[in-house]
Amino acid sequence: MKEIIHNDWQDVLADQFQAPYYLQLREFLKQEYQTQKIHPDMYHIFEALELTPYSEVKVVILGQDPYHGINQAHGLSFSVQPGVKIPPSLRNIYKELESDLGITPVQHGNLISWAKQGVLLLNTVLTVREGQAYSHRGKGWEQLTDVIIQRLNERDKPIVFILWGKPAQEKVKMIDTTKHAIIKSVHPSPLSAHRGFFGTKPFSQTNKLLTEWDEKPIDWQLPETV
Repeated sequence: MKEIIHNDWQDVLADQFQAPYYLQLREFLKQEYQTQKIHPDMYHIFEALELTPYSEVKVVILGQDPYHGINQAHGLSFSVQPGVKIPPSLRNIYKELESDLGITPVQHGNLISWAKQGVLLLNTVLTVREGQAYSHRGKGWEQLTDVIIQRLNERDKPIVFILWGKPAQEKVKMIDTTKHAIIKSVHPSPLSAHRGFFGTKPFSQTNKLLTEWDEKPIDWQLPETV
């Protein structure tokens, strides 16, 4: 496991990497990676932070924990590696994107191009055992990702926080809404999407806010191939 993030996040989180809760989490993960099949691989745990530096975050899309299927997770919430079948929640995100902005869904589920434009695709838990959803919940990740949200909240430059589903919306209390904006709805999973995700237009809402803040809007159109 490596805690070196090659941008300003390293300094922002340096104190956390020495904190007792994190050192305990690290020992747990060492054991897990040695004895279990864990996703994502240890070199991509912090991929969301690697691709979207602290100073460049415009939007946060908060997920829960990584996909637990083979070769799916690569460190970005809702995103999967190239060549992997598009998961149902992401399919619903694509449907809403088409309905909202007229963007035809691509045939892959890789969201790196969003991350490179300032969309932090953050899960609240950053690792998982294969085939066991939430298996790394309560081990310390939530403490770190709460700090990530708090440190983003401290920034003067405003951010759009997109919170889908109850676990994500529990973070509302950490966000100063006099400075930042929150867009929230039910989760895009097939279990809930029809109860208040479809029709919420989060993508156009986000771009409207960014434009009002004199920020460049996000190009939500993903490339055809990755």
